[in-house]
Amino acid sequence: MIRVLVVEDDPVAADAHQLYVGRVPGFEVAAVAHSRAQAVRALDRTPVDLLLLDLYLPDGHGLQLLRSLRAAGHAADVIAVTSARDLAVVREGVSLGVVQYVLKPFTYPTLRDRLVRYAEFRAAAGEASGQEEVDRALGALRVTHPSALPKGLSGPTLESVTRALRDAGEGLTAAAAGEALGMSRITARRYLEHLVTVGRAARRPHYGQVGRPELHYRWVTEGH
Repeated sequence: MIRVLVVEDDPVAADAHQLYVGRVPGFEVAAVAHSRAQAVRALDRTPVDLLLLDLYLPDGHGLQLLRSLRAAGHAADVIAVTSARDLAVVREGVSLGVVQYVLKPFTYPTLRDRLVRYAEFRAAAGEASGQEEVDRALGALRVTHPSALPKGLSGPTLESVTRALRDAGEGLTAAAAGEALGMSRITARRYLEHLVTVGRAARRPHYGQVGRPELHYRWVTEGH
């Protein structure tokens, strides 16, 4: 089993990440930390193979944590799970052992894909017979195609719908989502239904004064 330390300051997101990791065969969550200090304490008492690391922590940047861990001799690999899009930060992270970046918000299949690729990379052992085998081992970490989405759906639009649904609190209808995002109700409903399919949203009928009930979508932290 690949033992994972989840480092995420948002308790809801941390619970979700723990759930997602637990759903991927071959992985288990060894500990969860909500700050840099908690992560250091967790690593002092619990051996881990991989950090699922948020870069924005309440007591310091995630890369500061990573620098201190490397200086202390911790060699665990890192997958950064973050909203940070600064490519200078990405380059620095790579130099410190960040093997993958997952940008928030994301769907469960995206994280699963990164974890499976990491497991393939980690499983490579022995002496390579040549350049091709080295390239194959390193290639396991590379995403050569976008994470699978149903035909007609785009990643950026999915991010917008996901963000709107998360920010809605009590949830929203496809019509409300479409109005807020400048798209048709039908288009918004396709994205909301995709979020239901991957376990990131729940739907229930909303009964108004007249007419057919309208579906009401709510962001969930389970089943993703």
